[in-house]
Amino acid sequence: MKPHSIAAPFVTTRRAMSRRHFLRGTGIALSLPFLDAMLPPFARAASASSPLDPKAKPRRMFGICNNLGLRPDLFFPTDSGPNYTPSPYLSLLQEHRKDFTVFSGVSHPNVDGGHPSDISFLTAAPHPASSSFRNTISLDQFVAERIGTLTRFPSLTLAVNGGGRALSWTGTGVAIPPEQRAADVFNQLFLQGTPEQVQAQIRNLDRGRSILDTIAAQAAALQRDLGARDRSRLDQYLTSVRDLEHRLQESRGWESKPKPVVTVPAPVDPANPAQYMDKVRVMYDLVRLAFETDSTRAVTLMLNSVGTPVVTLAGETITDSYHNLSHHGKADEKLTQLRTLDEWHMKLLARLFKDLKAVREGEDTLLDRTMVLYGSNLGDANAHSTTNMPTIFAGGGFRHGQHVSLDPTGGVYPLPNLFVSMLQRMGLEESKFASSTGTMRGLEMT
Repeated sequence: MKPHSIAAPFVTTRRAMSRRHFLRGTGIALSLPFLDAMLPPFARAASASSPLDPKAKPRRMFGICNNLGLRPDLFFPTDSGPNYTPSPYLSLLQEHRKDFTVFSGVSHPNVDGGHPSDISFLTAAPHPASSSFRNTISLDQFVAERIGTLTRFPSLTLAVNGGGRALSWTGTGVAIPPEQRAADVFNQLFLQGTPEQVQAQIRNLDRGRSILDTIAAQAAALQRDLGARDRSRLDQYLTSVRDLEHRLQESRGWESKPKPVVTVPAPVDPANPAQYMDKVRVMYDLVRLAFETDSTRAVTLMLNSVGTPVVTLAGETITDSYHNLSHHGKADEKLTQLRTLDEWHMKLLARLFKDLKAVREGEDTLLDRTMVLYGSNLGDANAHSTTNMPTIFAGGGFRHGQHVSLDPTGGVYPLPNLFVSMLQRMGLEESKFASSTGTMRGLEMT
């Protein structure tokens, strides 16, 4: 790979700035976020119907699977419609009530097998636990095959404590190994050059030197040519990059520290996989930056709770592994600890929504342009049930603010109908995906 040269002087707001503009330094290519200075070409393309038009406003999808689900008794509302009463878990998302829809009664037809069903979460391929199983293409890869050439990365496949579990699958049924190290993903997004240049920048990051130090002069020159709102927007973005660098540096330090030698059986090391919620938060921040810079438009994140040991949380007492807590057998102590973990998931999701809403893209927010699907392959992990899967769908330019109850008795309304609605919102003229029977009932575009 050839090294990047310093970019030419930035165009001012008198002319439209390209969305593909970068701040460049040795080993660095930092994409710009959406600025008002980019509005003219977007405004001209407002009526463009094809997602392949490079000037069209981008739409995005983010699929998240928590493969141990959520306690159904605390997740699902007891009533439906726009005036539903929030459940205990959904009350933690109340600030964003108008930004998401909660669905009940959905599942993947013929997707059974308990824990193995997570690999079918975005494919809906039936019977994943059978010896003859072969997976099919996942929703994100279906999107990437059609519009992936518009961005630097056709898609991003991520995992927390992955353990080999994958959400993304090719058309030939091959799993795409997920990235589990947030620092590596950060480097992929923002470090680009010769191997020597990239390694030099990684060493700088390890020493606490921000990539922003390398491009400071360019950033300052750009800010002088921007309007007040764009200057504030760019400053917010650069601050987010610097904050994420600091968090990654701290977590990287844990991985490089030698472990003490002991003569007793080794306990679960809390320094890495047990920092589960911290890892989820960093991944959410990475996805926001990836979307904000239009580095990709399709991201999946496997939250592999099955492979997570005793989770460490400040101010909370968790005494058993996540998997064991999910098989609570209705024991009060396990139910209480499981509720704590579930509530943390909801708090982090609320923070993700807030952060996406804080980013402006013209008259829209980043959440307006991003479909966020949060759910699980299991409706009840304690029973290994794969019906009535907990499903939250946020943003993306749909009318939200309601609980849609689709099959209150059997919980077998096909979730792939939502996938068809998502594909159509991406601008793809598709009427079928996997076991779908149409578009999602009760969901309308704005």
